[in-house]
Amino acid sequence: MTRAAAIDRATDYFDSGEFLTELTRRVAYPTESQDTDRAPVLRSYLADELTPAVSRLGCTARIVDNPAGGWPFLVARRHEDDGLPTVLLYGHADVVLGEARRWRSGLDPWRVVVEGNRWYGRGTADNKGQHTINLAALEQVLRVRGCLGFNLKILLETGEESGSPGLRQVCADHRDELAADVLIASDGPRIAAERPTVFLGSRGSTPFTLRVNLRAGAHHSGNWGGLLRNPATVLANALATIVDARGCILVPGLRPPEIPDNVRRALRDIAVGGGPDDPAIDEGWGEPGLTPAERLVGWNTVEVLSLAAGNPDTPVNAIPGVAHAHCQLRSVVGTDVDKLGQVLREHLDTQGFPMIDVEVGRTMPPTRTDPDDPWVRWAVGSMERTTGAKPALLPNLGGSIPNDAFADELGLCTIWVPHSYPACSQHAPDEHLLAPVAREALGIMAGLFWDLGEK
Repeated sequence: MTRAAAIDRATDYFDSGEFLTELTRRVAYPTESQDTDRAPVLRSYLADELTPAVSRLGCTARIVDNPAGGWPFLVARRHEDDGLPTVLLYGHADVVLGEARRWRSGLDPWRVVVEGNRWYGRGTADNKGQHTINLAALEQVLRVRGCLGFNLKILLETGEESGSPGLRQVCADHRDELAADVLIASDGPRIAAERPTVFLGSRGSTPFTLRVNLRAGAHHSGNWGGLLRNPATVLANALATIVDARGCILVPGLRPPEIPDNVRRALRDIAVGGGPDDPAIDEGWGEPGLTPAERLVGWNTVEVLSLAAGNPDTPVNAIPGVAHAHCQLRSVVGTDVDKLGQVLREHLDTQGFPMIDVEVGRTMPPTRTDPDDPWVRWAVGSMERTTGAKPALLPNLGGSIPNDAFADELGLCTIWVPHSYPACSQHAPDEHLLAPVAREALGIMAGLFWDLGEK
């Protein structure tokens, strides 16, 4: 009954082909949460696939309906002793649309295809492969030790790829049932395929649209040019007062506070990009005076996602009547994202653009566990003990995940251990999992759960 035995069992589970078999079965469920016709498949995945898996862990499980409509949840619980720590494990069962016609010849989103170290299929990386790793690691620890040594709660949702509707409400409604000492979850990519990673939250994401609606229809540019205000010109100049030509945010209310010292320390040894499939980082882009890791993890960005006026693909000699830009604020902790609409409105009015309307969408708030939290030091130490190398510690992910439901609603320290890598093509055709990363991750999680039982 040793830590090494639990890790060996976890890697044997991979080497025997059991992991591939289990993942293949799960990928075959087309759990597309953005397709309302898939609602029965989402429920079937929870009932027929995941309920037996958590039952093998000695958990009692039930399916909880979503107060937001579809997208049910699986809630499971194994209680060993009141004096033991309790971990909440999270994952999501849904995937983005399969888009089979866009995959490379020979690949199928609902069938795992193995090509060398790459295992292709929708959900292999996001998130079926990742929650399969965590559940399997728990099972191997249980088999070796005979108990976990901690209390386990599991929350699996089916709407993450649709914005996690109802997740925060379910956490509020079932706060006592989901109460724990720490959240351990897996989603998103490592900082690099070869470097195990821990991240403690995520940047927030707030979509907003700027619209200029000056008149109905378009008017000939030869007859009216120089007399009619061009909405595209107006919009382009307005955007230039929000973010400059090098991507630096110009509006004080959209800029974050200074990066905390412990966040800077955590990011000192973080290298961003450089992988064979990664885009080259543009020098001179973004906030000056920051490292690439600080710009990605510790700072805010305003991104223009689309910009349109007239007929973009077939322009005509006419001044358009309307223009719009779909934009996004990526934000870190300390940014008052609830005031985004007010800040933009006041800024545009001051700059002479009262004709531009501002529409703000639903915010996914930024979160970040303190990098000096004892749970963080414990997790980093456990992973280093397993791999022999210090893992990358990201105070928060550059992207956005629904971590606010756990950090804010449940008040948990949140620790995320991702099992994918940046070039995995999640949300795109040819999504895949790297076999060496998956095998290593099984050992890491078995060691983590073993150590949790000794804490």
